[in-house]
Amino acid sequence: MTDAISYKPSLPRGPRLAIQTYVVLLKPRVMSLVVFTAAVGLLVAPTSVDPLSALLSILLIALGGGASGALNMWWDADIDAIMSRTQNRPIPAGQVSARAALIFGLILSVFSVVALGIVANPVAAALLAFTIFFYVVIYTIWLKRRTPQNIVIGGAAGALPPMIGWAAATGTISAASLFMFLLIFMWTPPHFWSLALFMKEDYSRAGVPMLTVTHGHPATRKHILVYAVLLAILAILPAAIGLFGPVYLVTAILLNARFIWGAWRIYHRSDAQSARDGFAVEKSYFRQSLVYLFLHFAALVADAALGLT
Repeated sequence: MTDAISYKPSLPRGPRLAIQTYVVLLKPRVMSLVVFTAAVGLLVAPTSVDPLSALLSILLIALGGGASGALNMWWDADIDAIMSRTQNRPIPAGQVSARAALIFGLILSVFSVVALGIVANPVAAALLAFTIFFYVVIYTIWLKRRTPQNIVIGGAAGALPPMIGWAAATGTISAASLFMFLLIFMWTPPHFWSLALFMKEDYSRAGVPMLTVTHGHPATRKHILVYAVLLAILAILPAAIGLFGPVYLVTAILLNARFIWGAWRIYHRSDAQSARDGFAVEKSYFRQSLVYLFLHFAALVADAALGLT
């Protein structure tokens, strides 16, 4: 983080706007993915949890994820002010100071971890603490501005919530929760690289060494295809060995066939084609990747609800 960027001056605001600003600091879109995958991890675990404890656990995991988002915005405020996708975030927009975001993120981090340890168990709390540390320190501070592998390694932070949910229910880590982690971990690179294809100029201006910036579009397209194939193998494997149920197996086969086909189309695109249609195929693939992850985890819940796992 640098102090070279001048942010817009803070504007007068009422209590309602202030609350909305702090909610935005939590990255609610990202937090919704955290809530969903953590809830799936908790719901498919082979241990019943009373509804209140389950609800509180998911809420605390969400707060921990939100705390990570606030600390990420604190550190990245300088490059957020440069990138068109992020320049309206609270700090560069002058809605909140960087110091306030830092304090807010730290307080929420400590509270969410300690409270989860009380509501659930120490294993879940330790995993949540590690998730926050990994996202803020390993990814945001260390990797993001240093290597094009930033999103590959850093994706581990976003992949941990289902393991935390599972641990909140069982107090353990299992093969099933590890596979859920690996599914998100392997999904993250093609998901974000498809975004990077049509956001390259933003990353370039901000000095973020995303793969599109350091290696160009052709290499990024090739990486997306390779990861899509590896992801398909990983996604189908647990059902093939009987760890996940038949609903998941059918879902995984269909979704991964389509995902690989989409990656194949991107691989055969040229820069000229992408420029002509405004990266329409890449943007469609990015949206498809969100549906891909949602349906895989929804299938896990369906199998559990039907007693098939």
